[in-house]
Amino acid sequence: MALTSAEDCIQAVLFDLDGTLVDTAPDLANALNHVLNQENQNSLPYPTIRPMVSNGANGLLKLAFGDALSVEKHEQLKADLISFYKQNIAVESALFDGMADILKELEEREISWGIVTNKPKHLTGPLLESLNLDKRAHCVVSGDEVARSKPHPESIYLACQLLQVPATKSVYIGDAERDIIAGQRAGCRTVACEFGYIPTTDNINTWGADEIVATPVKLKLSLEQMI
Repeated sequence: MALTSAEDCIQAVLFDLDGTLVDTAPDLANALNHVLNQENQNSLPYPTIRPMVSNGANGLLKLAFGDALSVEKHEQLKADLISFYKQNIAVESALFDGMADILKELEEREISWGIVTNKPKHLTGPLLESLNLDKRAHCVVSGDEVARSKPHPESIYLACQLLQVPATKSVYIGDAERDIIAGQRAGCRTVACEFGYIPTTDNINTWGADEIVATPVKLKLSLEQMI
């Protein structure tokens, strides 16, 4: 039972994708190691790659090669990484444990939910389709569907517009500081997920999120208080 007063209840729940709703790190790590192996380099350990996944292809290549690549070589390897990833986009990727229960409860309560990600649409679409989430989400906003991606709030504004719910009646859930900044700038309540892809150099306690949750189970309890 929600403890929030009726006028303060959340009417829409918006999720970041990678590292928040879906655990995509295994497939992205495989794509990076494929590129490394193609370049006759040793694979990187999964625990080394996981915290950097939210930084996208550019961040992964920087992790693997530092600043040693020419612009031309970087673009070639980036294309190779994305191509391999797209062909193997949901081999190991899955909802984080406990997220299925959250989505089920939101749907049972008729609470709109959507996805706001910096991932480009040509990758977001196939991933969600593979996980049978594409028709369940009430809205999906990818990074290249807006002029300014997170931490700018434009993508969250668009999601709220599509859902016809004010940002002030929405919560945005993410695993990166840019997620929390975007949510705050839009006027949403914000929740930071400790179980996501957070570099060891980041301090989640300094992001200013309204709440921090350690697990999807804790997130479910938090959302039950909001709705």
